[in-house]
Amino acid sequence: MRVSQQLTTTLREAPRDSEGGNAELLTRAGFVRQLTSGVYSFLPLGNRVIQKISRIVREEMDRAGGQEVTMPVIQPKELWEKRPADGGPTRVEGYGPVLFSLTDRKEREMVLGPTHEEVVTLLAKDFVRSYRDLPQLIYQIQVKLRDEPRPRGGLLRTREFLMMDLYSFDANEDGLANSYDTIRAAYNAVFTRCGLRFLTIEADSGAIGGKDSHEFIALTAAGEDDAMQCSTCDYAANREKADFVRVPLPTEQEAALEEVYTPGCKSISDLASFLHITAAKTLKAVCYVAHGRVILVALRGDLEVNEVKLTNTLYRAGINAADLHLATDEELRAADIVAGFTSPLAKSAGILIIADPSLRQGNNFVAGANRIDYHVKNVNYPRDFRVDIWEDIASAYDGATCVRCGGTLSTQRGSEMGHIFKLGTKYSELFDATFLDAEGMARPMLMGCYGIGISRLLGIIVEQCHDEKGILWPFSVAPYRVALLGLDLERPENQALAEQLYADLLAAGVEELFDDRRESAGIKFNDADLIGLPLRAVVSKRSLKNGGIELKLRAQKESRIVPLNEVVSVIQEEIQRFQHPQPR
Repeated sequence: MRVSQQLTTTLREAPRDSEGGNAELLTRAGFVRQLTSGVYSFLPLGNRVIQKISRIVREEMDRAGGQEVTMPVIQPKELWEKRPADGGPTRVEGYGPVLFSLTDRKEREMVLGPTHEEVVTLLAKDFVRSYRDLPQLIYQIQVKLRDEPRPRGGLLRTREFLMMDLYSFDANEDGLANSYDTIRAAYNAVFTRCGLRFLTIEADSGAIGGKDSHEFIALTAAGEDDAMQCSTCDYAANREKADFVRVPLPTEQEAALEEVYTPGCKSISDLASFLHITAAKTLKAVCYVAHGRVILVALRGDLEVNEVKLTNTLYRAGINAADLHLATDEELRAADIVAGFTSPLAKSAGILIIADPSLRQGNNFVAGANRIDYHVKNVNYPRDFRVDIWEDIASAYDGATCVRCGGTLSTQRGSEMGHIFKLGTKYSELFDATFLDAEGMARPMLMGCYGIGISRLLGIIVEQCHDEKGILWPFSVAPYRVALLGLDLERPENQALAEQLYADLLAAGVEELFDDRRESAGIKFNDADLIGLPLRAVVSKRSLKNGGIELKLRAQKESRIVPLNEVVSVIQEEIQRFQHPQPR
């Protein structure tokens, strides 16, 4: 491809509304353009990267036994409104306003699919008759749509995105475990081939549902996820999921309740400082509302509420938590709760109280008195307050103790690239997708769900692979392998040699981007660094004087002169050497 014929051009400066990070680099280098918030066009360079990533994904999914299909983007909303037998939330309720909805000309309600569990289950129901038809691995690469409230991070969180989703169907738990492990290994191969540094961590299943779940996290400071990793064993989990040991406090003799004046002490830190105690000796109360019900969450003052754990707790209790939010001042007043000074003490039966087990690892806590500027000392369970649900609803933190080995948890910042779930029979039971076992008995199929954000991967690779000059594409996903720069093209011999090298590389099957513009050397070098192709070959007056062309890896500072009669073979050797990246 010739730069002079490209649709796109580079930008010297970032767009005024740029978020920085991958969005800025990809926009300046001419890979993407934003149409509106969270919606991007992929330009020729960007589209080539998407195709490279998709090819890697297809190769690994096919190698694992996957079969590719294409399922509808538009789906009847009624599929999403089926309620599980246990009375839990429907998928419409679970996704809430994130789900794009529309009405067709016949007034039939439809949704734009953010995922395809319902559709693929109906497909399997149509074709799987007996255990002999299992296992099945069905996947697609398709645009998904989610009405994210705050699209951010460039391609890391968008409203329209390209995704590979694979679904496994098995006859029993052993089969599901085998499919799960097979796809997990395939995911490791995909991300390794893309040249990424990543962790595999235990994760929350979210709106998809299911039991076992793992995320693949690319390590990058720009990520929106915190992975908690043990310093001693192999335990690693998303902060939304991570277990940790709560440090017990010395047990004291229960003392009598004592109200104390605490002017202006609305925060735990202010309260602890005023009373000269540690935050762990306080009882934190945070009020939420979900589906019209007030929930008071109580935990030790040295911990923070984990809203994902809280959401899952509410769903298990049969409460729709799709609209979970911190209680407003109006909602607090209606529940007779004083903001900043409340606690579980003397709460009406209509308020659901959920407590973290940390409140069982200490006593004589200081808690709010439910009146402005007052707290109560020596609050103890069960003497002084009730708890409706005991559940782990606290977030792990840097320095917390690992539940498995006693090691120390540390935070690794990253972005989710892929997510795998063991769904079990959740959807097969919902849609009566059964098979006949060896005894002729009808049984629900066991399902797994596996997703990779392909367009998201483009952004993640840029977050990991860049420097102060621009992008550094791994060979495996670079839009072109070689940036061929023709300098001093006003000299006929330079023009002729650059054109000949361009033709020779094309004939050899080398993917190259030929900068044939009549621009200065500085502009061409800057653009080459910004676009970030892994190899740079320069034909110039100086290189020819030195006996050939100048060849340089984008990730290295040093260049070398390669004789003209060896250029094509040397470039092919370099591409072969770096074609299969090792884990970084």
